[in-house]
Amino acid sequence: MITNSDKPNKHLNFNLSLSYMKKRTGVAAKIKGFWRILGPGLVTGAADDDPSGIATYSQTGAQFGYGQLWTALYMLPLMTAVQEACARIGLVTGKGITTIVKERYSSGVLYAVVSLVVIANVINIGADLGAMAAAAQLLVPIPFVVLTLVFTSIILLLEVYTNYKVYSKILKWLAITLLAYPITVFIVQQPWVTVLKATITPHFEFSFAFLFIITGVLGTTISPYMFFWEASQEVEEDKEKHLLTKGKPRISWMSVHRMRLDNTFGMIFSEFATWCIIVVGATVLHNSGVHDVKTAADAAKAIEPLVHSFPHAGFLSKLIFSIGIMGLGMLAIPVLSGSAAYSVAEAFNWKASLNLKLNKAKGFYSIIIAATVVGLLLNFIGINPVKALVYAAVLNGVAAVPLLFLIIKISSDDTIMGEFKSGWLSKTILWATFAAMGAAAIAMFYTIL
Repeated sequence: MITNSDKPNKHLNFNLSLSYMKKRTGVAAKIKGFWRILGPGLVTGAADDDPSGIATYSQTGAQFGYGQLWTALYMLPLMTAVQEACARIGLVTGKGITTIVKERYSSGVLYAVVSLVVIANVINIGADLGAMAAAAQLLVPIPFVVLTLVFTSIILLLEVYTNYKVYSKILKWLAITLLAYPITVFIVQQPWVTVLKATITPHFEFSFAFLFIITGVLGTTISPYMFFWEASQEVEEDKEKHLLTKGKPRISWMSVHRMRLDNTFGMIFSEFATWCIIVVGATVLHNSGVHDVKTAADAAKAIEPLVHSFPHAGFLSKLIFSIGIMGLGMLAIPVLSGSAAYSVAEAFNWKASLNLKLNKAKGFYSIIIAATVVGLLLNFIGINPVKALVYAAVLNGVAAVPLLFLIIKISSDDTIMGEFKSGWLSKTILWATFAAMGAAAIAMFYTIL
């Protein structure tokens, strides 16, 4: 016999269901809210692992095994501090880094800064375009020249004619292509004790080969274009959210906290991807006798274990690699050309914003177009496209050193930053970054003598 107390309580079940739905909705809302916070930091972090980054990290894994794996761990606080300082400069002042350099330093310093950024970025654009074309050739038998022209056209059309709000959302989703490497790390049987030890314990070799690659690893991780891009994008965010009043942003510590959350997540995402690429390069390439990544096909072999149980595993690995390289190239090249354009436009007092139409910012967009086209032309001088990626990373490693000095000075100046100037911890890490990158570049050149 069933009593009333034994009967199902419809009201109780309904309330439990409602409570469960609210809990799920609450979690979904939090995830959605967190995703909305992510912006310049995530895009900058993902753009950091561009084709140049993938090639350089793959090369160190193939050439030195786990010998430089520790860089991924120890670069994380350095990279985070640098990008936080750059983002804070843009957020607090409502100005790009070049504008502040122009206001505070001599014209000689200004033109040196702009030249460093533009030259490094154009070479990087060329290397990335070449890598995209080489990756696409793994899938389709189309001439290299045709593919570089196609990619250049698509990127320019998107960057010049697409609404920035739409384009930035596309950029965030393209970052997902980096997941191929973390998945491969956990599919392949790893010597985890060795991997973890190599992650924590620094290893040095005083040779040109070792220092050349480590300068490239530092340069492709802590790159000049990232400094200028993130600062400029924080200014764009200020404008988008109508935070600028008479050219000065209305900033609170809550705004700075959100920026730091965005920046930290982006840098962790970037360095985790870096760690995974080096591990995969060491485990799959180095341990199988591939010690030099010369072609896109060599690099694609690193993710073959991801699909080894599928039919046509070789083709599938090339497909995944190609999609990743093309997606990340689409992500990185607009950042490279955009940061060059912001730098030049600010130096000459041109209107500079991706939110403006072409006819409202002709000078700004002309630099974007010129930087991309010159980068395209660099592919026709006969340099191996994969090797060009590593050379571009090394150039960034050298160019970043004097620019870091300026960023430290600007972010620590209370007449510029006010209450938001760098604290002792930020300054300590920034100076450590400057010293590490300077020492790597000097040591590399010393080994040539």
